[in-house]
Amino acid sequence: MSEMTSDAFAIWHKGYGPIEHSAETVERVAALAASGHMAPDRLYRLLAAADRLACAAMWTVVHMTYASRVNLSGAPLPADAFKPTPEGHTGGSLNMVPAFVGYLTANTITAKTRSWLMGQGHCVAAIEAVNALTGDVSPTQKGRYDRTEKGLSQLAADFYSYAIDAEGRAAVPLGSHAGPNTAGAISEGGYLGFAEVQYVHMPLPGESLIAFLSDGAFEEQRGSDWTPRWWRAEDSGLAIPIMILNGRRIEERAQIDQQGGADWLAAHLRHNGFDPFAIDGRDPAAFAWAILTAEERLGRFAADADHVYPAPIPYVIAKTIKGFGFPGAGTNAAHNLPIDGNPSRDDAARNAFNEAAAALFVPLQEIDRAVGALAIHDPQNRPLESRHPLALRSPPSPQLPEPEWIRVGDAPDCAMHALDRWFVRAVDANPDLRPRLGNPDELRSNHMGAALDRLRHRVNVAEPGVAEAVDGAVITALNEEAVAGAALANKGGLNLIVSYEAFAMKMLGGLRQEIVFARRRREVGQESGWISVPLVVTSHTWENSKNEQSHQDPTIGEALLGEMSDTARVLFPVDANSAMAALRSVYDGRGQVACLIVSKRDMPHRLDGEAAGRFVSEGAAHIDGNPGEADLQLVAIGAYQLEEALKASRRLSARGLKAVVTALAEPGRFRAPRDPIEAAFTASDEDLAALFPPQLPRVIVTHTRPEPMLGLLRRLDGGPLRTAARGYISRGGTLDVDGMLFANRCSWAHLIDAATPLAGWSRDDLLTPAERAAVDSRGNPADLFQPAI
Repeated sequence: MSEMTSDAFAIWHKGYGPIEHSAETVERVAALAASGHMAPDRLYRLLAAADRLACAAMWTVVHMTYASRVNLSGAPLPADAFKPTPEGHTGGSLNMVPAFVGYLTANTITAKTRSWLMGQGHCVAAIEAVNALTGDVSPTQKGRYDRTEKGLSQLAADFYSYAIDAEGRAAVPLGSHAGPNTAGAISEGGYLGFAEVQYVHMPLPGESLIAFLSDGAFEEQRGSDWTPRWWRAEDSGLAIPIMILNGRRIEERAQIDQQGGADWLAAHLRHNGFDPFAIDGRDPAAFAWAILTAEERLGRFAADADHVYPAPIPYVIAKTIKGFGFPGAGTNAAHNLPIDGNPSRDDAARNAFNEAAAALFVPLQEIDRAVGALAIHDPQNRPLESRHPLALRSPPSPQLPEPEWIRVGDAPDCAMHALDRWFVRAVDANPDLRPRLGNPDELRSNHMGAALDRLRHRVNVAEPGVAEAVDGAVITALNEEAVAGAALANKGGLNLIVSYEAFAMKMLGGLRQEIVFARRRREVGQESGWISVPLVVTSHTWENSKNEQSHQDPTIGEALLGEMSDTARVLFPVDANSAMAALRSVYDGRGQVACLIVSKRDMPHRLDGEAAGRFVSEGAAHIDGNPGEADLQLVAIGAYQLEEALKASRRLSARGLKAVVTALAEPGRFRAPRDPIEAAFTASDEDLAALFPPQLPRVIVTHTRPEPMLGLLRRLDGGPLRTAARGYISRGGTLDVDGMLFANRCSWAHLIDAATPLAGWSRDDLLTPAERAAVDSRGNPADLFQPAI
């Protein structure tokens, strides 16, 4: 060891502040120094710089929680420098600092910018602190946060300031969780467990992703155990999970800690196909070594021509204590406010803060030198960490083949069959877009057999005679969150999720996390570049009548209609052509999640290709009748609802009355917009009036519950004397389709009955005595099933 190397080693080996280097880490780093990644003296100086940056960032984190300003001289803060009401997820953020600095260090060692993902989004203070110190901030933060006293004071003051602007939006570019203003963030991470099921599906070949995970989330979503089941070297980049094992949730020890800690976790991970190893989670050098070691192991597996799946995915267990480096570490208090008392009014608490902050303090000149050693992106000709590949995902526009339109009048057919055939053509037309089809179960039963045969279930060993393959692109598991995560994570490809309608509700949290993050990016001018992701829900409420009421639930569409309609689309195709047009429309968009409610039973063809395209692009279409001549408008949302509306219209016509039947494809287009972005997506007053003449009485029959849909369509609502709504009223069971429609008061006769007071008609003129008795629940429901028009 040269004298220079010896000096550099000694400086690093001494540690800094609370950061010490264990004998195991020293030995591992010595092997790294001998590996040839960079000259040993330079490596040790780089690691010493990482120690100082980590301490400075931890110092910044605790100021973000407790203080409204900082003092870069290191002097103790007086009472008036503290927030009256401190707030922050302090312990987890302190634990994330060495991890994130270790990630930056690994990038510098190898001159490669890896992607990063943080599942524990509440630890955002760690990322924001490091970013501010290094200068790698988002455009909205530039000029506001930096490593000057003014910039760091502004960062501390803004954190949990609750500032709001005149429009009701957050007035500072900083939140409680990772957000679009967090440079490099690709997920809020507010809903624990979703990063765990998504990270393996994120990196494309040639990329590397470091996924920071939490021991608390390990209990939230067990689909993460299947990472070795899904990863393939042939179509994926390196995916390296790092668990921050601090042993605590909010109020008690984590399950891992209760069951045996890191040793128990390692055994569990090995049983599930991982290749786990533990490191010191308090040391940035340990993280840097772990990242390079994990990549080397997984890369060696990929390079072996005889490799056999499942791959032994390296899994880094970073052992630490919650809130390391500050008072209260290892206790429940470390989660939020680790100091006992409030420094703004408690002398003992203030002294405790100042003493702990002094132990973390790094003079500005040393911070500058540390950043200068780590942030050498230009000489290394690589992007900043905020510009990592996943943060900039924007695949080329897909080639969307013209659907093979079906003629109106042809024999009834299944919309799912048509959608299935078109999707396979779209996959074939886009060989450079990696496909992922998320499938909880029964893809062939849901009439997606062509897609299954083309893409096949992904398995480690294929069963002969079954649509399975080691390189299959259908991610199948009886875990809705995990399979939806596969499609949502594949932002460089072409995706589809297919589910029973009722069970898609289990996906809602993951869908909403994507929707909210994409919408907030749009609000700050950052349009997401990924191809919109469709969720097709079939075997739905009205046709899944043979099963019990657990299988009859339209809530997924209702819930997604509560989100901003420009980002969360909900579409109700009425036949095969409109289903293909709807899916094609989704793939033509960016940064959206779209729910398509599609029937899988044979239904009549109501729209030709051109009309189906207009139906989707305009959001609605007149199917029968002329609005200028009509006495009543029947608005149908859903395929079965359209058929009942057409039956009702035929009865009215036979009695000399005129109705116009209008199918509504996308209700969100006709809502009252809630902000300018949504206003640009929704129909103008002129377009609305053309489709829904204000003078007409109106009956709305909807696939969903009527109340939320009526509220959404307030612009169509002429009040209770002019508008009525029918839909699912939470009645069901083991029934057929006609029985479901009758039970929920949605049959053609119930629609006529709802229309008569609005239009001033007598139902005695429109319904037979037997039909009236059935509507009044006194007769035989079967008298309505085959109306004699």
